[in-house]
Amino acid sequence: MLKMSSISAQGVVERASAELSKRINGLGLRSKHHHGSGGGKSGEKASVMERVTNVLCGGSSSSSNSSNSAGNLTIQTAGQSQSGGGGVGGGVGGGGVGGGGHAPEKPSRVSNPSGGTNTAGGKGGGSMLGMGSGTGGGKSQSNTPQSLRKIGQHHQHGGGLNHHHGGKMGQSQLVLPQILTIEQLLQDERFLARFFLYFTSYERCTLAQVCQKWRDLLYRSPRYWSGLVPVLQCRELRQTTNQDRVKLYNSLIRRSFHAVCLMGATDEDALDLVHSFPLASKHVHSLSLRCSSISDRGLEALLDHLQSLFELELAGCNEITEAGLWACLTPRIVSLSLADCINVADEAVGAVAQLLPSLYEFSLQAYHVTDAALGYFSPKQSHSLSILRLQSCWELTNHGVVNIVHSLPHLTVLSLSGCSKVTDDGVELIAENLQKLRALDLSWCPRITDAALEYIACDLNQLEELTLDRCVHITDIGVGYISTMLSLSALFLRWCTQIRDFGLQHLCSMRNLQVLSLAGCPLLTSSGLSSLIQLRHLQELELTNCPGASQELFGYLREHLPRCLLIE
Repeated sequence: MLKMSSISAQGVVERASAELSKRINGLGLRSKHHHGSGGGKSGEKASVMERVTNVLCGGSSSSSNSSNSAGNLTIQTAGQSQSGGGGVGGGVGGGGVGGGGHAPEKPSRVSNPSGGTNTAGGKGGGSMLGMGSGTGGGKSQSNTPQSLRKIGQHHQHGGGLNHHHGGKMGQSQLVLPQILTIEQLLQDERFLARFFLYFTSYERCTLAQVCQKWRDLLYRSPRYWSGLVPVLQCRELRQTTNQDRVKLYNSLIRRSFHAVCLMGATDEDALDLVHSFPLASKHVHSLSLRCSSISDRGLEALLDHLQSLFELELAGCNEITEAGLWACLTPRIVSLSLADCINVADEAVGAVAQLLPSLYEFSLQAYHVTDAALGYFSPKQSHSLSILRLQSCWELTNHGVVNIVHSLPHLTVLSLSGCSKVTDDGVELIAENLQKLRALDLSWCPRITDAALEYIACDLNQLEELTLDRCVHITDIGVGYISTMLSLSALFLRWCTQIRDFGLQHLCSMRNLQVLSLAGCPLLTSSGLSSLIQLRHLQELELTNCPGASQELFGYLREHLPRCLLIE
């Protein structure tokens, strides 16, 4: 199935042309003052295009208006899971936040579509490759208009080795090609180098489909792809030739991808990657296996091959056993995620605790893990393990929490989302013993009440993020306790059905709050929600499925919180 991302290749060109035409028309109004009567119609058009090129490519041969106009050109686009794009050797898709060292600020906060697995294809690799989102960035050096002006002045005054011809050579080196049309501008490499910076990595995946030149330019610079994760659809990958698969793997190296996700992989797919992708041994640092029938044998072959691997995710891999984890896990792994693997239980946690002494982050979603599993952790992990996520571990109780706080006192992030047997007493243990916590997730813990929030407010003074989604016994009293936490910057209260307007009045005193979610809170009224304009530092507010949130309210909030992203 071939899916396109939210912005088509043709749409990119049309929007870019329209936006540039508007800017060019503005420049054209002033062009006659610079060229007099000798320019003619075509000469005037050429001069305007040259000035646009100067603005975007850093040229300095025109008047000062060129540099002054640089801020006038902004190209706005519509913006993790996975989404589409493509080129030779494999289609490309994308999601995530990208950028380079000098990428302009986006004028608005736009989030990429989430959920699902979208793939898109180009020549040679087609729909076997998608992209997963992430975050990333990179620093790079580029010529600025100021630096180019200095170079021009240096040459004009005889700088360089050819002293006698310095002025002439300097001018000839800075002469820009004559650009007469939008089409020519959109093929100019210097213009495109800056043009691409106005897009996210997610959007550049579609730009790579516009034409071969754009694809080659985008592939040439790894900074355009920072933060993305290639998703290889193994079922479709099997239908291609070995030559096309090699092209695909080479395209990953060209763009400096260090993470790979395999969807629907088998042992044969694992062995093929080992044989066809030898450079993965040193280039792949992160591996994700999702919805795969790969066995212990295939996993062992992959981990033996990927000698630089330090992040591993196994999701929906029902053929992998605890014995396989004991045989495969290597001490170099510092981040491990196990989710929906039917054979993973207490012994798997024992393997993790014994074999990964440098483990920094551990995420586990397993319905049949018990308190005994957490007894495997010892002081050996206490100084390395900082992030622990135990999600939908239904059998965990307060006894498991005791093991956590005694063995891992230095945790900074803890999630017990969906651990439905944890009560207020367990939260009290957390608050008293895990003083370094920065983020705590107690969503879908139905036994949590206002008493737990009092413990949190009293003892967790460094907490910055608190998630209480679906904690249905929380009331305005508990919200009042939370409002005293000055360090809190993100608070999630989705579907906390007992919160009323009185609780919102408490929240309005939290001047450092930047992210707030009240989605699905049915008792909040338009009057109560309007009081949120007092939260001047708010950057994101989610009010989906709130009966009291009307269009008039959203207009009022936008007027008084212009910098806040409202999620309706």
